[in-house]
Amino acid sequence: MHRYEYKVIPAPGKGLKAKGLKSPEARFAYALETAMNELGAEGWTYLRADILPSEERQGLTSSHTVYRPLLVFQRPLDPGASAPAPLPMEEADAPADEAQEEIKKTPETSGIPAKADSEPEAEIPDTTADPAAPDTSDTTETPRKSD
Repeated sequence: MHRYEYKVIPAPGKGLKAKGLKSPEARFAYALETAMNELGAEGWTYLRADILPSEERQGLTSSHTVYRPLLVFQRPLDPGASAPAPLPMEEADAPADEAQEEIKKTPETSGIPAKADSEPEAEIPDTTADPAAPDTSDTTETPRKSD
């Protein structure tokens, strides 16, 4: 399994001046190209650009949301680098594990006799019917004609 590390940098805010570049779009593209080439020389591969919200303080008591453009790069971790050690299991998790084991027990192992499979289950009436409709669930009695 490949493991990667990531680097996130702010996207350039304005273009860089260079010989032969006159338009703002060309200068911005050159600034972006320069940033990507510098990181590429260090082994980083461009992954994507994101715009993420950032809540910032405005004055003493209020805050507002600013959307920041970011560039995301990745590179594979060194194969010799060790994986991070697993987190130690806390003692609070132990009772939950015991409870899971208790739930997994079958009725035969817990001392409760198993239920026979041949018993039919009780029929559950349909409760989605219209409440204004006449009840037709009890049809055992037939009305008698009086003479």
